[in-house]
Amino acid sequence: MRFSRSLRFRVATAFATIGGVISLVAAVGLYVAVRDAGERLIDETMNAEIEDYLSRRNRNPNSPPPLTATLRGYVLPARPGQPAPPRAIAGWPPGRYEIRLGEVFYRVAITDRGAGRYFLLYNETLFRQKQADLILYLALFVVLMTLLSGGLALWLAERVIEPVKELARRIREVRPDAHPVPLSADFPHDEVGELAHAFDQALDRLADFIDRERAFTADVSHELRTPIAVIRGAAEVLLADASRPEKERQRLERIERGAADMADLSTALLAMARERDDERRAPLDLAALVEAAVDKHQHLLGARPVELTLELADRPQVVADSNLVSIVVANLLRNAFTYTERGSVHIRLDATTLTVTDSGLGIPRAALDKVFQRLYKGTHSEGAGIGLSLVKKICDRYGWSIALDSEEGQGTRAVLRFRAP
Repeated sequence: MRFSRSLRFRVATAFATIGGVISLVAAVGLYVAVRDAGERLIDETMNAEIEDYLSRRNRNPNSPPPLTATLRGYVLPARPGQPAPPRAIAGWPPGRYEIRLGEVFYRVAITDRGAGRYFLLYNETLFRQKQADLILYLALFVVLMTLLSGGLALWLAERVIEPVKELARRIREVRPDAHPVPLSADFPHDEVGELAHAFDQALDRLADFIDRERAFTADVSHELRTPIAVIRGAAEVLLADASRPEKERQRLERIERGAADMADLSTALLAMARERDDERRAPLDLAALVEAAVDKHQHLLGARPVELTLELADRPQVVADSNLVSIVVANLLRNAFTYTERGSVHIRLDATTLTVTDSGLGIPRAALDKVFQRLYKGTHSEGAGIGLSLVKKICDRYGWSIALDSEEGQGTRAVLRFRAP
């Protein structure tokens, strides 16, 4: 995911980063300026001390070099009784240097005047301690400015993003299948207002599209009901003639199954094109619907040696369109009855699950992930490939789940899990 953090967090992080960088640059600049100023002040102090000593030495050749807690002076060649400069710097040419003698850092000034060379060492202990304190203060300043920037950014981000959050809340409440109240009217004419206007246009187009789709689906489904009923009626009349050859009866059965699939599809399209009104529906007795579906489709077993058992462990109530639930149950039973040549078909209903187990032809393992795809037909399928895909769509509509467990040549187990009120 490109953005894994909230917009508020990203804005606050950006502000805190900018504040931290600016304060860090300011702190570094201030530190460099203070250090340079301190070094120049030390150099000026040392120059003044050297000039003062030379002036005193001109008046009194025996005048000793400076020796204080901060300054130490030396002269070469040294007079009797005067200390010689440390060996580490005795051979250095004139200039400005830094040196550490023992645990003390010194700034060294060396100059030649006449026949003598003058050394002056400035103890930088206090200066370096002040530098360390300055670094600590500047670090605290950077941290404090970063935290203040982040806190201020969080507060500002909350104020700035509040219209966006309100727009998101309003959009979550919008039903895409209805024309919503315009959102842009409640937002100012800024970037958020433009976004709200864009959502208004998109939602209007979506609602218009859904309206057209529902109208088309309802019209097509309605127009198909009459010819489908004619086809099914003609097939049933022809199948009632026991004198017809077996091959001809098989063709008629395929016609009748295809017409039944089409009838289910048209019924489902009509039901799914309507607004969901589950809250206004009375609970549906699922056990009664299963019993009716078994009676209606039991003829598909014919005279085959198949043991049919129906176990009603409970009589659950579901809130759903009876036509859609009938299509789901009918598809599961029709598949079990059609593809079981011998053995058994066991139907079990409990409080949350409808299970249909058969000992029929089964489904290859490779095809189990595809059986719910639209227009997919398995090796032994005689239908149009819309039954189980339609079942899956109906289950998705109500938040149910449908699962198949099968092994080719061993049978199939279909499990429908629904939500009881």
